[in-house]
Amino acid sequence: MAVFSDLHTADGLKSLEAHLAGKTYVSGDAISKDDIKVFAAVPSKPGAEFPNAARWYETVSAAVASRFPGKAVGVNLPAGSAPAAAAPADEAEDDDDLDLFGDETEEDKKAADERAAAAKASSKKKESGKSSVLMDVKPWDDETDMKKLEEAVRSVQMEGLTWGASKLVPVGYGIKKMTIMLTIVDDLVSIDTLIEDHLTQEPINEYVQSCDIVAFNKI
Repeated sequence: MAVFSDLHTADGLKSLEAHLAGKTYVSGDAISKDDIKVFAAVPSKPGAEFPNAARWYETVSAAVASRFPGKAVGVNLPAGSAPAAAAPADEAEDDDDLDLFGDETEEDKKAADERAAAAKASSKKKESGKSSVLMDVKPWDDETDMKKLEEAVRSVQMEGLTWGASKLVPVGYGIKKMTIMLTIVDDLVSIDTLIEDHLTQEPINEYVQSCDIVAFNKI
């Protein structure tokens, strides 16, 4: 364990300079609470006669600044106040006030989850409204199985589409058409796409000859 004292003096900085020879941080290969504690005890950037300590001071200063992006306006400390030496090991282990790089607290995690949920909700595509549609579905001829025609039509399923009631209506020469209600979410379902890409394509077009919109109303 490294011990530093009187880091506000040249003698104290000499011990820090020697310790940092060939090192980037006080302990290990990454910044730690040891660096923060020693940094707090050094009143200002060491001079050119302490190149290792000066380089280390700039590195830790940049790391601390990135954690506190607010604009500083400056503070005054009483004259003659000497920074305290590094705390003993047993005190350092219990000191959480300087833990600038510690694990997330439960509050931090909860806040992060709430922000993520809010962002997801705001980015989700909003529904502009719904429409009620009445559509005629016409078969090829009087031999078309109208029960299978209805099953084929209702087999088309997509987000924002809800099929409603239907009935068979005679059109002449023994031919019947199916009139069916449906509700769509305007942002999710296009009637033109529903008809052109689904209802009049294989295999449904085996039963369906054409589809016509009888009524289209916003809900």
